[in-house]
Amino acid sequence: MTTNINPAGASYPRASLYVGDLHPDVTEATLFEKFSTAGPVLSIRVCRDMITRRSLGYAYVNFQDRADAKRATDTMNFDIIKGRKMRILWLGKDPVTRKSGGSNLFIKHLDRSVDNKTLYDTFCVFGNILSCKVVCDEHGSCGYGFVHYETEEQAKDAIEKVNGMLINGKKVSLTLEMSDHKIQEDKKEFNNLYFKNFANLSEEKLRDIFEPFGNIISLKIMTDVYGKSRGFGFVCYENADEAQTAVEELNGAIIGNNTFFVGRAQNKAERHAELKNQSRNLNVYVKNLDDNIDDERLKEEFSQFGTITSAKVMTEGGRSKGFGFVCFSSPEDASKAVTEMDGRIIVAKPLYVALSQSKEDRKALLASQYKQRIDSIRKQISVKFRHQA
Repeated sequence: MTTNINPAGASYPRASLYVGDLHPDVTEATLFEKFSTAGPVLSIRVCRDMITRRSLGYAYVNFQDRADAKRATDTMNFDIIKGRKMRILWLGKDPVTRKSGGSNLFIKHLDRSVDNKTLYDTFCVFGNILSCKVVCDEHGSCGYGFVHYETEEQAKDAIEKVNGMLINGKKVSLTLEMSDHKIQEDKKEFNNLYFKNFANLSEEKLRDIFEPFGNIISLKIMTDVYGKSRGFGFVCYENADEAQTAVEELNGAIIGNNTFFVGRAQNKAERHAELKNQSRNLNVYVKNLDDNIDDERLKEEFSQFGTITSAKVMTEGGRSKGFGFVCFSSPEDASKAVTEMDGRIIVAKPLYVALSQSKEDRKALLASQYKQRIDSIRKQISVKFRHQA
């Protein structure tokens, strides 16, 4: 709900602020009590989930006067509300300025102790900052961040003064905002590694393997409830360069008779998404199968498009249900099979072939189709009643 504090003030030019990183319990009243000390506030809106109405962790605060908004930014940024440091950004600026890469700094090799406030305090001396953020994952800082200035001159001045200097003991690297491709490459920086296929090595022996590449914060082999190794573990380096070097040098190395795997550690959501995408892109759904087609025949018909890891005709009581699944070893092979086999006649029946959908995707598609049918029926009824009238 938007809290309109002073509707009569709408004739004044608005000065809008984005307030992020908020605790879920922060309300419009909480923010009004905080921000009204900087000057007259026109409106405040905490953004919420449409269904649950829980706070999404950010809000918009509109001041009557731009000078008051600037005062709030200068004096309140990173103040703690309900245990969390709020982060304030300017809104309502020229969109060309906001999108310009010329005034946006990309900062690498940040020490893990550097937070948003430290970054802001370091760079605010060079000009008016529109936004400032250290990029983090569930483990903390990813070792890089962004500072967006009001002008390109301010950004260049910051580069001249700070590039190559130490922030919390680490030499940082500053550049103007890079292309989207380059940014995505740098976002791949990581400190935490996942490893597996390490034979029967202990944590002590594994530490000996990983330590030559940098300072290790933690190393752990994951075990079950009985203390038995689950065959994988995690190692965390002090900085991303060390972790990257360890991956380059150790991934694929032979340990005993095993090929050692070392890569970036993924969080649960990333692993789930990757497995879901892999499954979706590798599996092909085939229906309208002739009753005489079995697993072997299905595999034979599709094997021309690539390596098949499994082929299964679904049955009930020993009889074909008329559909099945073919799983390929690569998404490219699966896609080619869909293109070439959809509509092809096998034993006098044209096949329907498509990439397999998850249960959630099928439910969403059916719901969409149902809604379209209902809307169409309502439209027909509406037209009929208008004609009768």
